[in-house]
Amino acid sequence: MIVYILFFLIFVLPVYSKDFCRKDTRDIPDIILKPLYKGFDKPVFFLGKSGKFYVVEQEGRIKVIEGNRIRILLDISERIENRGEKGLLGLAFHPKDPKRFYIHYTVRENSKLYSIISEVTLPKKRERVLLKIYQPFDNHNGGHLEFGPDGYLYIGLGDGGSANDPLNSGQRLDTLLGKILRIDVDKVSKGRNYGVPEDNPFVGVKGAREEIWAYGLRNPWRFSFDPVKGYLYVGDVGQNAREEVNIVRNGGNYGWRVMEGSICTPGVKDPCDPSLYEKPIWEYGRKDGIAIIGGYVYRGKEFPELCGVYFFGDWGTGKIWGLIYDGKKVIKHKLLVDSDMMISSFGTDDAGNVYVVDHRGGIYKIEVK
Repeated sequence: MIVYILFFLIFVLPVYSKDFCRKDTRDIPDIILKPLYKGFDKPVFFLGKSGKFYVVEQEGRIKVIEGNRIRILLDISERIENRGEKGLLGLAFHPKDPKRFYIHYTVRENSKLYSIISEVTLPKKRERVLLKIYQPFDNHNGGHLEFGPDGYLYIGLGDGGSANDPLNSGQRLDTLLGKILRIDVDKVSKGRNYGVPEDNPFVGVKGAREEIWAYGLRNPWRFSFDPVKGYLYVGDVGQNAREEVNIVRNGGNYGWRVMEGSICTPGVKDPCDPSLYEKPIWEYGRKDGIAIIGGYVYRGKEFPELCGVYFFGDWGTGKIWGLIYDGKKVIKHKLLVDSDMMISSFGTDDAGNVYVVDHRGGIYKIEVK
């Protein structure tokens, strides 16, 4: 009995004592976007943690909102490249050590472009580079970082840019481009500044990069884990035909450059057998948008009507949708907002609320109408 009580207190109670709503709604209600903050310079990410809000600005600054006060946590604007799809793009805090956080940004060195994944330690803001990845073109840099429920850091990288993935990075396993990576930031191995989890799908596979968790992605700009069900939702930006939402799993191949969404990629002549690839759970075409922005599943207690709804949007049209995924298929889908925003990201906080980031400077909170 004592052993059972200790197990409950250590492992079960902390999970169920969180604010996360655990039973999915049966429908998707109408929403409003409540304005919270404005005046930021090209914000691309927003995160609420431990009573503070963090805003990532593309030009190289991370700002902290504490009550009515805004201060700069980090400024690397003088040493990054931030035009187009480049810049300071991602932020993730270590799940157990509040003094460590991780950033994803682009730099130009000797005329070559690189994506950098770094660990920053407070209070001295000491930086340790974990990964430096050569980018053959200027676009499709990815940029997102997220710690999974397993404590490992997941990293999104685009295919390296240009059109039709000319280097076939999405399907090659000898490159980190066009992938979701999974690394252990608390260990070092094989001369690297990080470890590779032993259950990564390509550990020990000849010619494959062991950091790879999933592949066949074009530009996984934003992704997130459902904190209750554990699904990894990825918004993968399409080319000329499809935008897609994927549930990404260990070792999955999501088709790019052979597939764009559920169709064979127009203009690419690779042999195409759709049955060989994982299919998106949702996709849309050009009448609805041009660049998907992946979001979050609502798990807050403030609006139980939203429990289990995954929110995502489109940068080009400002539309925001909600869907409910039951583990096999999407059972509800709804267009919720048709705005004039340039949506660059969604965000969340410790209480499970979901926010929308407008690249033109505003932060909004999703609430029930």
